[in-house]
Amino acid sequence: MTVVHFITHPEVVIDPSVPVPDWPLSAEGIGRMARALDRPWMRDLGAVFSSAERKAMDAARMIADRFALLPTVMEELGENDRSATGYLPKTEFEAVADAFFAHPERSVRGWERAADAQHRIVSAAERIFAAAPEKGDIAVVFHGGVGALLLCHLKGVPISRAEDQPGAGGGNVFSVDAASRTLLSDWRRIEDQG
Repeated sequence: MTVVHFITHPEVVIDPSVPVPDWPLSAEGIGRMARALDRPWMRDLGAVFSSAERKAMDAARMIADRFALLPTVMEELGENDRSATGYLPKTEFEAVADAFFAHPERSVRGWERAADAQHRIVSAAERIFAAAPEKGDIAVVFHGGVGALLLCHLKGVPISRAEDQPGAGGGNVFSVDAASRTLLSDWRRIEDQG
C-alpha cells in the first residue's frame, strides 16, 4: 500500500511587504519540519511533491534532502488564490476565510472561489495518486485552505471550514491510501508519531 501524506507547511515569516507566496518558513517552522523528518510516518518516502509557493518548497526541500529525493513542483498544489487582497491582518483574514468556505460558489473579495480551488486540488491529488511509485510513500507539501477542501472531498462532505487544519500556524498532515483514496488519518501535527 502506498500512503500519500498531505502536509501543510509549518510556520512562516509573515511580512506584509512581501507577496504571500514568497514568504519563507520561520525558524519555528524549520524546527518543526526538522522534528517531523524523524517521525515513523516519514521513513518510507519514495517521492515528494510541492506547491510552487516558497514556504511549501522550503519544507519539501528539507524532506527531499533528508531522503535523497527530487521534489516535483506542481502549481496546482498552490493555496487558494488570494492575490486580489494580498496580505490581510489576522482578524480580517479570518472573516474573509470564513466567507470563502461558507459561500464556495462565490468569489469573496476577488479570491478564487472555493469550488474552483477544490476542483483544482482534487485534480492535482488524482495526478499524484496515479503517479504513486511501486516502492515508498509520497509526501505532498501544500497549504491549509486547499487541504481543507481536499479533505472535504475525500470525506464526501460539503465544503466547510469545519475540515480546516487545527492550530494557527500550519504544520499538519493527513494520510490517504493512494489506491483506494481511503482516508487513513485525519489532521494531526507533523511531529506526531502517526
